[in-house]
Amino acid sequence: MFTGIIEEIGKIKGITHNGKCGKIVISAKKVLNNINLGDSICVDGICLTATEIFSDSFSADFMPETYKKTKINYLKTGSYVNLERALLLNGRLGGHIVTGHVDGIGKIINKYAIDNSVILKIQAEKELLKYIVKKGSVALDGVSLTVFEVDADTFSVSLIPHTYSETTLYFLDINCRVNIETDILAKYLEKLTGAFANKTQNSLSLLDLI
Repeated sequence: MFTGIIEEIGKIKGITHNGKCGKIVISAKKVLNNINLGDSICVDGICLTATEIFSDSFSADFMPETYKKTKINYLKTGSYVNLERALLLNGRLGGHIVTGHVDGIGKIINKYAIDNSVILKIQAEKELLKYIVKKGSVALDGVSLTVFEVDADTFSVSLIPHTYSETTLYFLDINCRVNIETDILAKYLEKLTGAFANKTQNSLSLLDLI
C-alpha cells in the first residue's frame, strides 16, 4: 500500500526485456533506507518487488501483466521515475490509498500554466474514466492528485509547484504517456452495488414467479 506522496526521483540504470517480461535496475538513495529484499517499491505508480539491493540502486522483475497495463515498455536507460516505499502503519496517509496496481495508460494532450499551477489534460479510455470523478483522487505515475475536470474522454489535474518540481511530471509533455491508477474505493463500490443490484433483481424475479 502506498500514498502517492513521492519520496524521490530515481533513474533507470538498465532495463532488459525477455518478450513481455524483464528486469529493471534503478538508481536511488532515499528509498534504499531500511529496505529489504522482497519489499515493495512503487515505481512510477507500479508496485514492484525489490529482488536485489545495492548501495546506490535496486533491481526488480516485471511480468507480462505489467508490460500490458503500464508504460514500462516506454521506459529506457536514463529515464526518470517516481519512487515511493510502502506505507508504514504508523505513518501519515498524506495523499490517498494507492495500491500500485496500474489500471491503464493515459496520454497527455495538453499542458499549460495558470498562475502558480500547471494543468495536465489526460486522454484515457472510457473504462478508466468511469472511475474518475471531479474532486476525486487519481494517481498519475504514482503521484496522488485531485481531479478538477472530467469530460467524455479526458480528465484534468492541477499540480502545485512542489508536486511539479519534485516529481517526474515536470519532465512530461504533450503526447507523453502516464500510468493511471483510479481510486480503489470506486472499484469496490461498483462491485458491491452491482452485486446488490443483481441480488435485488433475482429476488424480484422469484417473487414474480410466486
